[in-house]
Parts: sequence; C-alpha cells; structure tokens
Amino acid sequence: MNTAIITQNSNRQNAFRNQLDVSVVVPIYNEVESLPHLINAISSTLIASGLSYEMILVDDGSRDGSTQLLKEQALRRTDLRSVILRRNYGQTPAMAAGFKYATGRVVVTLDGDLQNDPADIPVLMAKLEEGYDLVSGWRKKRQDGAINRLLPSKIANWLIGKVTGVKLHDYGCSLKAYRSELVADMNLYGELHRFLPALAYIEGARITEIPVRHHARRFGKSKYGIGRTFRVLMDLLTIWFMKKFLTRPMHVFGLLGLGSMFLGSLMGGYLTFLKLGLGQSIGNRPLLVLAVVLLLAGIQLFGVGLLAELLMRTYHESQGRPIYRVREVVDAIDHNSEQ
Repeated sequence: MNTAIITQNSNRQNAFRNQLDVSVVVPIYNEVESLPHLINAISSTLIASGLSYEMILVDDGSRDGSTQLLKEQALRRTDLRSVILRRNYGQTPAMAAGFKYATGRVVVTLDGDLQNDPADIPVLMAKLEEGYDLVSGWRKKRQDGAINRLLPSKIANWLIGKVTGVKLHDYGCSLKAYRSELVADMNLYGELHRFLPALAYIEGARITEIPVRHHARRFGKSKYGIGRTFRVLMDLLTIWFMKKFLTRPMHVFGLLGLGSMFLGSLMGGYLTFLKLGLGQSIGNRPLLVLAVVLLLAGIQLFGVGLLAELLMRTYHESQGRPIYRVREVVDAIDHNSEQ
C-alpha cells in the first residue's frame, strides 16, 4: 500500500481529533450588561457537557463599553477570543468575521442579548450528529411583542419559505449549529445572515430545526427596527436568483431578452406589413415606439446575460470554487488505510 497515502490520511485524522468540538460565535453590539452573564452561561454549559470549545465574540463597533470589557475578558480567559471590528458593519459582517476565526468542528451562533439560551447548544449538537449539516433553532414560545415582532416574523418566515423552498418555522432565530465545512463555503453580504439555511441549501446541506428556549430581554433594548424590512426583501430576491440561476444566469436574462426581441419583431413585422403592404402611415403609432423599445430591451437583456455568464465563470474560477459540492468520497484505498 502507498505509504504517502497512509501518512496523509493519518495526518488528516490527527488534525481532526485535535480540533475543538465547537466554536460559539456571537456578534456583539452594545451589550455590556449582558456580556458577563453570557460568557459565564456559555462556558458553564459547555464545560458541564464535556465538550472542548472556544467562544468567539465579535464586537461590531459597540459604544457602551462592550469593547473594553471584551478585551479584558479575552486577556484573562483562554477559552475566549474577542474580535474587534473597526466600526459598526452590521450583524452579517460580524458573523462572517466570527466564522473566519472559528476552528471548531461545529460552529454555533447565537445572539448576545441572552434571549437565546446557551443551555440549548448541546441539544443542537446532538441533533447535528444525526447526520445533518445545519440545525436551526425554533423559538416555539417566543418572548417578544405580538404586533411589532411576532406577526412580521410569521409573515417573513412564510414568504422566505415560499421563495427559497426551505421551509422553517423561524428563520430569524440566531441559535443555529453548522458543520464547519459548511460555513467555510458560504460568503456573506448584505443582510444574508438570516438566510443562512437557504444559502446552505444551495450548497446541498441537510437541514432541520428543533424547538429551543427563548427568554425575554433582560438588559438594553432591541437593535432591530422596521427599517430592515426593505433590506430583507432585497436580499430575499438575491437568494431566489442565486438558488435558481447562480451558475446559469443566461437562462433568465437570455430568455427574457429573446422573449422581448420576439415580441418586438412581431410588432415590427405587423407594422412593416401595414406600411409596405397596405400603404398606411405608422409614424405616429404608439405600437412603433413599443416595438423599438422591446427590441432594444431584448438586445440589452441578452447582453446582460452574456456578461453575467462571464462574471459567473470569473467568480468560480478565480476563487477555485467548483459548481458542485461533494458530500463524501468512498474508495477502497481510503477505507483500507483507515483500518
């Protein structure tokens, strides 16, 4: 048997065994009162469960003393890494930063306001071990206002499920567990953190959800406002497009372009018949303007499709990202070397 293959597999297995069980990623923005309780709750839960862990708390430009507190805690604790961002970027970039520094085999995310219960982390991880790639929390008994939070959330969850095809009861719950290789494949922009299950589905992940506890906010005030609705809708359209046409944009732009040019050509042919065959004047007809607009729009859409195809290829090839995802490879060599 090839010695190099055996050595490579042995090194890979040793690295896997030495990896931490879980990295807990928490975006923080003005939560100075909650932080001591949060850190203690996470650490006590994971120590009691016997899991090796790290906490990665990402300060997203806090102005209430959270930054200084995180720095002090990180200097005293070996299980805490504080990532301090230069300014307030938003929850999605903060989570992306946390994912970058995570080293655990499993990455768990939760909010820093103590509404998510760290005691649910082992439950999520146990569910993950059943063969899932992502386990999402479901705040079945949510402790928030019915009108300003619960009703919009129910509508949003229904709409997101319809558009993305991933039906979850609670997209907005930050308490989720991911396999580390899954988050390594996802690039986050805009407000996409709430659509992580949909992004994971695009990558071929197996997803489930389980009920988790939810507590009323003890300190501070909510950072969410009605102004995020527009951003969520725009990102939802982005997710829909990525799910349908990420690797084949020409299928949407080209089809629209051809349809527009076809309609414009039909109208142009009809107007030509009226002009040349029947001798009628067509210069003042609105149909002539519509025909020209449809033809030009069709040419532009077709051109956009071609450019999108080139950009898609540049995106995948420049980053070395394949257009497929392999779940596992099984062969006799690997199987024998692992015996």
